Amino acid sequence: MKTVQSIKIEPKQTFPLTIKRLGINGEGVGYFKKQVVFVPGALPGEEVVVEATEVHPKFAEAKIKKIRTQSPHRVKPLCPVYDQCGGCQLQHLHYDQQLKEKRDIVIQSLERHTKLAIDKLDIRQTIGMEEPWGYRNKSSFQVGQKDNKVLAGLYGLNSHQLIDIDQCAVQHSQTNEATAKVKQILEELRIPIYNEKSRKGIIRTIVTRVGVQTGELQVVLITSQKELPKMEQIIEEIQKRLPNIKSIVQNINGQKTSLIFGEETLKLAGEDFIQETLGDLQFELSARTFFQLNPTQTIKLYNEVKKAAELTGTEKVVDAYCGVGTIGLWLADQAAEVRGMDIIPESIEDAKKNAKRHGFTNTKYVPGKAEEVLPKWVKKGWKPEVIVVDPPRTGLDGQLIQTILQVKPEKLIYVSCNPSTLAKDIQVLSSKYKVKYIQPVDMFPHTAHCEAVARLELV
Repeated sequence: MKTVQSIKIEPKQTFPLTIKRLGINGEGVGYFKKQVVFVPGALPGEEVVVEATEVHPKFAEAKIKKIRTQSPHRVKPLCPVYDQCGGCQLQHLHYDQQLKEKRDIVIQSLERHTKLAIDKLDIRQTIGMEEPWGYRNKSSFQVGQKDNKVLAGLYGLNSHQLIDIDQCAVQHSQTNEATAKVKQILEELRIPIYNEKSRKGIIRTIVTRVGVQTGELQVVLITSQKELPKMEQIIEEIQKRLPNIKSIVQNINGQKTSLIFGEETLKLAGEDFIQETLGDLQFELSARTFFQLNPTQTIKLYNEVKKAAELTGTEKVVDAYCGVGTIGLWLADQAAEVRGMDIIPESIEDAKKNAKRHGFTNTKYVPGKAEEVLPKWVKKGWKPEVIVVDPPRTGLDGQLIQTILQVKPEKLIYVSCNPSTLAKDIQVLSSKYKVKYIQPVDMFPHTAHCEAVARLELV
């Protein structure tokens, strides 16, 4: 009796593969005997020999053993720990080509998650950066210790091994310098470093943030407890070695969690916040405040939101997930009224301060979930013509989508940091909204992340 040969990929199996496209996480995607295979580091058009590392029911993961035909767009990564750290996924791809591939990732997401006629959609070319290095204004580096040496960096790709990062190529030079000097201070003063396994030690994370336009610097030490040994010495050394330090803050997180920040924040020296300028607007950024990580591209992104909103001065605008009010304030000079909400009360306080500082009297900010706040406003007779949403990577809350479908603003401007959830949400919204266009914006060069501004109009 003949046995039917299985075509299932086996772990450690080696086979040739042609890479067809990039996946949502920046890995190369190919097909072997009709099975999809994801290969980190492989590029579209390359012919590679790979070894299967993980086999799942619907797909396999593999690593490159040999590149037989190399992509003309492949370049040498700038960063020495690029292949270990996992923070950037595309440093090996020429920047111009990264922009094309990111647009393609948006298209793939729409093909996978919507029933729309993709060829009829206006999906524009990705807006990139003139200088795509050193753009990140904030770093959150985990702290560890090895042979009495203090390490600070990120956990390695698919591992819990801390990669010590001295000079991150996508971080602003001032955040790199601040992290290095704080690390040195902690080592010299022998401050106990937190150990996740034993849950002993004190310093967990070093967070540094710079106001790119103002040059102001903030250092946040995330600790496992309130008592910080040699606190005065730490403050003194930071102030001595980082002359432009404006804010030194301690945040306490004693939980067993992957979240960086805990609930309690204490000012150790200087101000609670640093200032940052975007266009004509100034913002106060406290330690836990969300603020875009790439100010240069943020201006381009917000200008795209403004363009998409096409305000005439008569519209009532909702800025959902408003944070410190950045997008709403960007639009306020062209709107009749802007109202925003956010679940972080400190952000709302910052938004109110920011609006007041700029002399806007047509804004209102409240803490709470958009899906709960918006219906109350509508019930009281306040109905927006334009809603701007800038949700987290998980996309819009289902309840908020239903609220939007009930409120029916004429225009919905969706600022997305995840093409997959954007596509899924568009599919639900398409019962009442049509996509006018989608504009991808590259906020994070050399990573697989892609932001997009989608303008949706009531049918």
